[in-house]
Amino acid sequence: MGTELLGEGVIWVPFDVLESFMADALQGVGVPEADARICADVLITSDKRGIDSHGVARFKTIYYDRIKDGIQAPVTRFEVVREGPTTAVVDGHDGMGHVIGKKAMELCIAKAKKYGMGMVAARNSTHYGIAGYYALMACEAGMIGITGTNARPSVAPTFGVENMLGTNPLTFGLPTDEEFPFVLDCATSLTQRGKIEVYARAGKPLPPGWVIGSDGQTKTDSQAILSELVKGSAALTPLGGIGEETAGYKGYGYCTVVEILSAALQGGSFLKMLLGFENGKKVPYHLGHFFMAVDISAFCPVAEFGKTAGEILRSLRASRKAPGAERIYTAGEKEHVAWLERKDKGVPVNRELQKEIRAVQAELGLKRYRFPF
Repeated sequence: MGTELLGEGVIWVPFDVLESFMADALQGVGVPEADARICADVLITSDKRGIDSHGVARFKTIYYDRIKDGIQAPVTRFEVVREGPTTAVVDGHDGMGHVIGKKAMELCIAKAKKYGMGMVAARNSTHYGIAGYYALMACEAGMIGITGTNARPSVAPTFGVENMLGTNPLTFGLPTDEEFPFVLDCATSLTQRGKIEVYARAGKPLPPGWVIGSDGQTKTDSQAILSELVKGSAALTPLGGIGEETAGYKGYGYCTVVEILSAALQGGSFLKMLLGFENGKKVPYHLGHFFMAVDISAFCPVAEFGKTAGEILRSLRASRKAPGAERIYTAGEKEHVAWLERKDKGVPVNRELQKEIRAVQAELGLKRYRFPF
């Protein structure tokens, strides 16, 4: 992420300090220690990979505050409600999405080790952080990892202006022979709410085409858009953008695939059912996810797969560059570069985020933390 989007008054804080703080804070609102550590690990992994929209910046507003509001259960009850040799349906009972996601992918991996493939659908879950975390779990086990999730409505269908679909990431993780795996972790919308929050904190307008208003015209005021998305007077556009001219129908189609797989396989909630409001009151989101793990060794040696994948990626990066372009990237490379740049610096914490951390610290009396702000 560019430094221009980090916001004002940025101070770098070590990863281990913020990871420990988040784990302690979650325990302070009732999350069991082991589960709190899972949640903190997922969140700090996002910051380590340079995905500032889904890490520490979302800790208070998406998880801590929702537990306090009573719309997310701090104690996660992970229930397997249907199971076959290679499949399972689980119910998270509105617990911590990170815990549900990790246990679901662990179940996929265990099934894949035995039968070659495993797929798990989860219902009644909550925001599970970066989807790439779960794809990476499969990669580390020598497998292909796939996951997707629905989300509260914020995306308009092509030729529409109403926020109907979630940002619905469709994420793949593939092992390679390089220092980092190929991980394609992105929304099926042109952008997502977390990225808009980053722009808003930095006081920057959005690029045209990311958001559409009720009049069918693009909107760029990042601060106003955050409230307009909730009111329903603005919507994100699917990958490809507004209309069909730049193939917005493709993003719309993939976004819908994720919506169906996240809900229909496990009889869960979808579209407007995921608004998080009922009769004007906040209610649990009841999100759905799906996870897949494919054991590469059932097809070919893992090293052989990784070598071929690596050769493909290296060939792409070595291809002829556009005039003025410094380099060509492949998915997962920028995240690896971000880690190399941040591993000795930590997380960039801007002034607004500093206030949120201080507020949680004061509320819970976590005096042992001495932040450099």
